[in-house]
Amino acid sequence: MARQDQANDQFEITSFLYGGNADYIEQLQAAYEDDPSSVDPEWRDFFAALKDDAGDVRKNARGASWARPSWPLTANGELVSALDGNWPLVEKAVEKRVKEKAAASGVAVSEADVHQQTRDSVRAIMMIRAYRMRGHLHANLDPLGIATLPEDYNELSPATYGFTEADYDRPIFLDNVLGLESATIRQMLEILTRTYCSTLGVEFMHISDPEEKAWIQERIEGADKEISFTAEGKRAILSKLIEAEGFEQFIDVKYKL
Repeated sequence: MARQDQANDQFEITSFLYGGNADYIEQLQAAYEDDPSSVDPEWRDFFAALKDDAGDVRKNARGASWARPSWPLTANGELVSALDGNWPLVEKAVEKRVKEKAAASGVAVSEADVHQQTRDSVRAIMMIRAYRMRGHLHANLDPLGIATLPEDYNELSPATYGFTEADYDRPIFLDNVLGLESATIRQMLEILTRTYCSTLGVEFMHISDPEEKAWIQERIEGADKEISFTAEGKRAILSKLIEAEGFEQFIDVKYKL
């Protein structure tokens, strides 16, 4: 039991290393090799403990030798790079927008404040992307309660991204990700759970065209995107489903091979 508890503790500590964050961590490690002071103390300690070869780190960050130099495409718009997990681009975009927002409102912010706000924003967007990637696996698609839902909730938990209960009601800058300028963790979870983990599963991150992904995202995410039907509307849907089922059965009997 002690060994199992130790394994669970180790998994919780390193759960942020899941594949969806690999590109971001590789870029962060390359930045550490160039200038250790450019990353947070926690990351400095983590990378120092790895003792990886600096040349290999930079090579991994550059990507495959056969990769097209013009790929991936540079993202445009409000943090579109959050769709493909290009976290260095997200971080730069967020930092720029935080400074612009502060300047526009006439509020003086220190570099430490900008760093903290940027860090919170990037981690929140990482959590949002985790829901986009795996939220459908936790959707309630079994009205009979027969299937067993997966238990790998760590990557969907705010704690994985450094947020505690004390952070749940603190506004975090999102720059229109989820259709919101800013939102609390509690608000994000309500939208993400309703969108990806309710009785409808949505999976679109495998689509390679960024415009197609953004089109779907804009229509399902947001505080005003909740789908609800009146009793009359539900009966109309049921009627159409019954018609379709009856027609399928007719075709099956009429043209049976």
